[in-house]
Amino acid sequence: MNTTLSRRKVLGGITAAVVGWSAASQSWATAAEVSGGASVAPVPTLDGTLTTSAADLDRFRQDFGRLKGSAPWAVLRPGSDRDIARMVCYARTNGLKIAVNGQGGTGTDQESHSVYGQASVPAGGISIDARARSRIIRIDSTSAVVEAGVTWGQLTDAALRSGLTPPALPDYMHLSIGGTLSIGGIGGTVQKYGLLCDTVQSLDVVTGNGDLLTVSPSSCADLFDSVLSGGGQTAIILRAKVRLVPAPERSVVFSLFYDDLATYLADSEKVMAENRFHIQAGETLRRPDDSGWRYKMEVAANYSGGAVPDRARLLSGLRDSRAEAVIEDIGYRDYMFRLDGYEAYLKESGHWYQPKPWLSLFLPASKTRTFMEIVERELTAADLGGGFLLFYPYYTRKVTRPLAVQPAEPVGYLFDLLRFPDPGETGIRAMLDQNRRLYDKAVAMGGKRYLVGAVPGMTRADWKAHFGARWDGFCRAKRRYDPSNVLTPGQGFFGGEAG
Repeated sequence: MNTTLSRRKVLGGITAAVVGWSAASQSWATAAEVSGGASVAPVPTLDGTLTTSAADLDRFRQDFGRLKGSAPWAVLRPGSDRDIARMVCYARTNGLKIAVNGQGGTGTDQESHSVYGQASVPAGGISIDARARSRIIRIDSTSAVVEAGVTWGQLTDAALRSGLTPPALPDYMHLSIGGTLSIGGIGGTVQKYGLLCDTVQSLDVVTGNGDLLTVSPSSCADLFDSVLSGGGQTAIILRAKVRLVPAPERSVVFSLFYDDLATYLADSEKVMAENRFHIQAGETLRRPDDSGWRYKMEVAANYSGGAVPDRARLLSGLRDSRAEAVIEDIGYRDYMFRLDGYEAYLKESGHWYQPKPWLSLFLPASKTRTFMEIVERELTAADLGGGFLLFYPYYTRKVTRPLAVQPAEPVGYLFDLLRFPDPGETGIRAMLDQNRRLYDKAVAMGGKRYLVGAVPGMTRADWKAHFGARWDGFCRAKRRYDPSNVLTPGQGFFGGEAG
């Protein structure tokens, strides 16, 4: 509905007054412009604010990846669920795009942690500041209900005060829960609990139609399945009910080093099959003399009270370079927040603020060795900079959400090339091209993407191939719940229209 306003409540401050959208000029109109007779579609009454201030738009211009920049036309800081529903309807009516921006991080470094514009609104539109909805609503003995802007670190600290913890956590704790669930979320308990989205019991959402719904495996299951790991395509997450389990007090962490890929793979799958540890990760890293690559298995056994793990039994039969093994007994919380110190280093060195051409894949176990040999021939120390390459196995059956598509084998490997290029690095374009080349090789071997990452040139056909047998159902959910295709355009799954 277009109307000519002579006066309207100013939202977002005098210098950021947004009172309506002008289809004629394809821009937001201020109160001053409207008083001059501009014809606009008036912004609905909001409990929060909608702002177009230069400072706000600039803050939402880029994401953590710093590879794609696109300022939204407005930022919504919702004061209620109704605000989000109303602005989704407004976007739909006026042909605008709208996406949630997670704004995770620490200190003043609050930003979207997508790395290739996935949370942006590249065609212009509205960013929703998730931090405006970041309350922990309830914690009981088995679950927590949280708003989407709460970070995993905030939930963990709150749950630990009750002796509880989320069973699955990301390596970096300062990510918004809503954003993480929309792409899946993975950490070192994937072998036991699957992705972070596998620990969700229900969601409150706003669909692309503007409907407020509660969804779960038994209520609107098709929508529930399309939201978790669905890249924000069918609904905006308002709240999540996530599982909690008793928290251990401490962790014995074993860092085991291998110089041989085959031995690393065999030992990694051995400890997983024998269920030896509570947490299992691993990475590929440069040899100390920079002569090539080696491997580190990082595993942890949790405990409380005097039930100290038997280290000799846990390490029995493993073929690592035992003289190099590092074993630490640390508090559980300290271990969960272990990357905080590394974040401080990356910020001090300047790596944190560089472009980050990440590549995140799920590989079938039978092809993992071949793929890694290709990677190791290509990759140099400069390709990592201050970053690292996570690389460890998990059971694909533990990943239960349909859109977190997996290799068609019982065991998969996470391949997570988390580059932090050195300041001044000029080879970012070559790294992106390398990502595309490695992605194509992985796909030819039966690999799948994890929705984090920067792979240039993804087409609708690429995404259709990625989702495979799940594609048609995904398109049906998109047509049903976001028929005008207003939600989260930065993912690029559906191009300009729903499939």
